[in-house]
Amino acid sequence: MKSQQKDRRKQMSNLKDIQLYINGEFIDAASGKTFENINPFTNEVINYIAEGDAADIHVAVEAAHRAFHGEWGQLKVSERLKYIYKIADLIDEHIEEIAPLESMDTGLPISQTKNMVARSAQNFRFYAEMVSNRLVGEAYQVDDEFINYTIHKPIGVAGLITPWNAPFMLETWKIAPALATGNTVVLKPGEWSPVTANRLAEIIDKAELPKGVFNVVHGFGETAGASLVAHPNVQLISFTGETTTGSEIIKNGADTLKRVSAELGGKSPIIVFDDADFDRALDACTWGIFSFNGERCTANSRLFVQESIYEQFVDALKERIPKIIVGDPLNNETEVGPLIHIEHFNNVKKYIQLAKDEGAEIYSGEVPKEFGKGNFVPPTFLLNVTNEMRVAQEEIFGPVMAVMKFTDEKEVIRLANDTKYGLAGYVWTNDIKRGHRVAQGVDSGMVWINSQNVRDLRIPFGGSKYSGMGREGGHYAFNFYTETQVIHVALSDHHIPQFGKKN
Repeated sequence: MKSQQKDRRKQMSNLKDIQLYINGEFIDAASGKTFENINPFTNEVINYIAEGDAADIHVAVEAAHRAFHGEWGQLKVSERLKYIYKIADLIDEHIEEIAPLESMDTGLPISQTKNMVARSAQNFRFYAEMVSNRLVGEAYQVDDEFINYTIHKPIGVAGLITPWNAPFMLETWKIAPALATGNTVVLKPGEWSPVTANRLAEIIDKAELPKGVFNVVHGFGETAGASLVAHPNVQLISFTGETTTGSEIIKNGADTLKRVSAELGGKSPIIVFDDADFDRALDACTWGIFSFNGERCTANSRLFVQESIYEQFVDALKERIPKIIVGDPLNNETEVGPLIHIEHFNNVKKYIQLAKDEGAEIYSGEVPKEFGKGNFVPPTFLLNVTNEMRVAQEEIFGPVMAVMKFTDEKEVIRLANDTKYGLAGYVWTNDIKRGHRVAQGVDSGMVWINSQNVRDLRIPFGGSKYSGMGREGGHYAFNFYTETQVIHVALSDHHIPQFGKKN
């Protein structure tokens, strides 16, 4: 096992510096600037990344604009989808290489990144099939006088701004529907996880799409990201990330009337009733907060346990926490790796200190001493928490869960909804009627009953309240990535008022 880790680290040790990918070419930023990319496991520099800004965004958008109105826009759908399938095949060929890159760059355990990369290929195949089978219009007949029908048309240049957690999968989650429906793309990936975005650019370059169809501009949100949002030739922005940034994007996109899809933060409840399957609820609870190192928007970061089983459930958590394997993300056995960046690590640690200051009891595992250089926060849960505490209201985005008790159904629905967020929720009970009642009572875009966070690509994904606006996923993505046009056709010489005509 250790030799396998060594081989992976050796493979990662000589990564080349990363350029922008614009109009089918890998190029330096116009300014010549670069920024450091840091390994979260060692806090050493991995490589240097070209720092794009407004000038580079402009060149990329203009290239995408030309491609949309040129070769890409003129392709038959069947020809366009051949490219989409080709990208999926190329991703499959490189899973064993991409997964370690993702783990090294983000700190996510490789056992999880392998699954995410495999799913990334499926994103492309899924949307190729969806466009073939579900991108259809409707017809409305009005007696024998008219027929009205709808068609879906690509919109133009799609600006995609993606986060640093699970970057490869989340990038493909946006790129696949954007390209499959006929748009062109300018991607601004998260600056803390640029490596696999570059690898994706290399893969798409191999697929030989027409120049300008797909572009990647690395850089920072306040420069590259803001310029992408402001550019008049970008018709839509799909953003996944922090709520405050999402709000700014929505405001700044209004000047050019962009359509915006925003999947933002969460503080999702998991509700465990006393009749739940205890062991399965415990499995789902620990997986839901500690997988992805807790850096996931749908993490069940607030646990509500019915009071009659509260002590038993907490004891079971206390038994589980020390056994969770914290370590090298390139080790197949690791379950929790380092947080992505020292800045984020410090922020999560501040919340743990805040929990102490607010009167919570901290219970956590340990980080082995040999991993002292990394951004490790061990699996942690907080006891003696009340729902009004900041640690129960604000998104921590790490392996930290607030634990609270409740008495009955009515109370727990009120507590679950007592937050500005509304992305996800989880309900555990063997009373299926109650499960449906509570699920429907929770104010969130998605709720799972007796299940962990399992995603079906056909369903809509998105949140309510401060967790975002819009839905992507399945055919719901068509509402965002295409324009619905109505064509009205007269079938007979129907009456037309004859203004100004003399009898």
